[in-house]
Order: sequence, then structure tokens, then C-alpha cells
Amino acid sequence: MYGWFLSSGTKQGIFWTTLIYLTGTLNDVVMKLLGTRIPWIEIAFFRFLFSLIVVLPPMLCVRQNLFRSKIHLQHIMRGILGAVALGLCCVSVNVMPLAENTTILFSEALFMLPLSAMLLREKIKPHSIVATLVGFVGLLVMCRPKADNINVMAVIPAFAALLFAVMNIMIKRMIDAKEHTLTMLFYFGLYTTVLSGVFVPSCWVMPNIWELWLIVLLGVGANVIQLFIFLAYRATTASVISPIRYVELPFAVLCGLVFFGQIPETVSIIGALLIIAGSALASHTSPQT
Repeated sequence: MYGWFLSSGTKQGIFWTTLIYLTGTLNDVVMKLLGTRIPWIEIAFFRFLFSLIVVLPPMLCVRQNLFRSKIHLQHIMRGILGAVALGLCCVSVNVMPLAENTTILFSEALFMLPLSAMLLREKIKPHSIVATLVGFVGLLVMCRPKADNINVMAVIPAFAALLFAVMNIMIKRMIDAKEHTLTMLFYFGLYTTVLSGVFVPSCWVMPNIWELWLIVLLGVGANVIQLFIFLAYRATTASVISPIRYVELPFAVLCGLVFFGQIPETVSIIGALLIIAGSALASHTSPQT
């Protein structure tokens, strides 16, 4: 039974990708709760620090030397991109409604298709292009840009989405290079912690007990997300995974309603249905890998 989850295939890729975005939405809720009093730089730092602490024990228990890597420069670059991207997410999740922030981050899929074609040399299937276009129409419906209502803050999650797309391409290359999952988790946690930690003293606020528990949960969730990403990319291709991220929208709408009383408008629901339709098309027509 357990072998199915670790096997390669489109269904397995979809399964792990769905868990990525469910966990990511719950992490956004935690960041938004912390952001009522804790500065975003400090939130990002603790997220990175606790994710690093969590991954250390299993690394030390493994007999082989997982601290050794032949692609160390890629770990450094991924750490820099991750620190910036997740820092931007900490900002955007605290200045925008949860569903709106999630929707703008969907633009990552628009970057993933050309990036996977150019850098990974993956063949993009026509149904993937169609599915992404359907999702993009849904995004336009939800964003409904108006000349008298330009949201400058929307640039923050959009830029983060671009960085996430680049990071996902890097993850795929590192997996192809046979880099161990724990090694990837460790160095990502190490470099993001160091980079964000430089700025923490300038805005430090002492967390209370409740906030410390939330911070620990955030760090554990960060590692769980990365683990699910690795499993998804081992199961299938980037072009199959990218459209599936639209399942995050229903999660964000539900969490926004339950935790923050944010009720989506009718036009947002219409956009969400289009986005889900695009995801379902990609899931149903994707060939087994």
C-alpha cells in the first residue's frame, strides 16, 4: 500500500502537490496570526530557524555524510532566492486578504511552463497550455483590475511567484543530480536562516508563549512543504505539477473565512471555478510518466 505513495506517476504527483498547497495555506494562516504583533522579518527568520532545527536530528542519525554536497553553489543560490521569496510572502500575507494573496501567487504557474521548457527541456503538452490559460482567465476574473483601484501591493506576491518558479526548477535539477532530500532541507534552512538573521536585531520583538508555539509549527510546516515538493517532483514532471497548484484557492477561501471572517465576493467564486476547471483538465488529461 505504501509503495503507491512513493511510486512515479501523474496521480502520485497530483496527490503530493495537493498536500503542498494545503500545508502552505495553513502556514499562511499561522504567519497572519503572528503578523498582528511580530515583524515579518522576525517571522521569516524563525520559520527558517526552526525548519533547520527540525531537520538536524534525522541528518545526524543517518550513517552517510549528508553534509557533503557536490552542488553547494546551487544550495547557496536556492537559499538566497528562498529568503527573498518567503520574506515577500510574509509581507503580502499580512497586508492582503488571504484568498487574494493566494490568487496572485498562482502566477507562478505562468512562469513554470516556459521555465520548464527552456531550462528542463520538458515537452509542454497542449492540454497543459489550455489548462493554464483557463486558470489565467480565472485569475483575471478574480483580480478584475480597475483604473481607479490599482493595488500596488500585488507586485509583492507576483515577484515572489517568479522566484518560487525559479526555485522549483532548481529543485528539479538538484533531484536529477541525486542530491539527498535531507541535504537539500538542511542547506536551505541554513542559508535562509543566516540571511534573514542579519536583519532581525533591527526589529526584534520578544514572542510570548503562544507565539512561540506558532513559530515552531511554522518551522515544521516549512519542512513538510519542502518534503512534499521533493516527492511531487520525483513522481512526475514540472509541467504536470504547476497547474495543480490552483487547488490552493479553495483552501485559502475556507481558511480566510474560518480564521479571519473574510467572505469572498461572487465574482471571486466565478474566478475560482474557472481556476479549478483548469486544474481538473490538467489532472484528467495528463499522461502517466
